[in-house]
Amino acid sequence: MYFNITYFRFLDVSMSYNKNKLWSAKVTKESNALDLAKGVFTWSDPRKIALSLKRSAQKSQRRKAKVFQSAMSMLNFYINRAGKNLSGERIKTLNRAKDELRKLFGKE
Repeated sequence: MYFNITYFRFLDVSMSYNKNKLWSAKVTKESNALDLAKGVFTWSDPRKIALSLKRSAQKSQRRKAKVFQSAMSMLNFYINRAGKNLSGERIKTLNRAKDELRKLFGKE
């Protein structure tokens, strides 16, 4: 029986790529550190996003870092992983949420 080795290499690389491409979505949904409100990163009010992240970080018993760092890290993670798929307006809103988060923690 004849097997085209190039095809199998392509399948292996393709499957690996898809698996690696989706890991960030899994982290966002199933974060071991924070239980996020559904759709928090899609909200239009930066203050509401920041308050929700702060609340989630404060309630979490599984986080390893301090509250501020956990909340900011999750926001940065989302921005960095979704970056090229976010509109300019969405990025502005999320960056304003970072500013709001700093204000909430007195780290202006």
